[in-house]
Amino acid sequence: MQKVTKMAERALLLLSSSRVHGYGYLEHAKSEITNFFNKRNVQTILFVPYALKDHDKYTATVSEALQPWGYKVEGLHTKEDPVKAIDSAEAIFIGGGNTFVLLKTLYEKKLVEVIRDKVLKQGVPYMGSSAGTNVATASINTTNDMPVAYPPTFVALTLVPFNINPHYLETDPNTKHKGETRDERINEYLEYNTGSKGVLGLREGTALLVEGDTATLVGDRKAKLFRPNQEPVEYEPNADLSFLLQ
Repeated sequence: MQKVTKMAERALLLLSSSRVHGYGYLEHAKSEITNFFNKRNVQTILFVPYALKDHDKYTATVSEALQPWGYKVEGLHTKEDPVKAIDSAEAIFIGGGNTFVLLKTLYEKKLVEVIRDKVLKQGVPYMGSSAGTNVATASINTTNDMPVAYPPTFVALTLVPFNINPHYLETDPNTKHKGETRDERINEYLEYNTGSKGVLGLREGTALLVEGDTATLVGDRKAKLFRPNQEPVEYEPNADLSFLLQ
């Protein structure tokens, strides 16, 4: 009888943002971040700084935030062989910035498949924030960023089978601005992508925690789910969103 190898449980912490008003960098999510990494005995985090141009400065910012919490941060850009570095990583964190630049670089450095394999098959913990959350999803079609670079495809890491819109913000009913709203843009995407599993609008200060086949909204604010040909639905903090993983 052929032996069946069981894949390790995926572990994702997908933050809407790294910064929230009134908090330092990543400080608003300290408890979620430390719980996430400590549960998996992580000591060293491999940081992927490709979404911003100054990789050294970006890595230093992340290190200054995470080192006092007990984690060593290493920048992927300092590694001679990025593929080998990902392959031996204890945990991966991809930060925010420009999503198009980030995904283009991941493809150029041949990191998409290796990251997907490490996270989905070997259970290496993955944390994303903003652009890093965008690339963890099915595609980057629902990013808020401008296309200042051109990745070969919008298909992303597909660590989850749906899309996320980080920094989601509904329109102020009292505004006099008559331009296109975030809701309208997301619904426009769904009109042309009727097979989509949906777009989860993550407000700043919230995150999606994925452990195996369980997905939970964490943070102190609601999230808004958009699905093709359906009215959007609001979900309270701590809501079980595991159905999105089906």
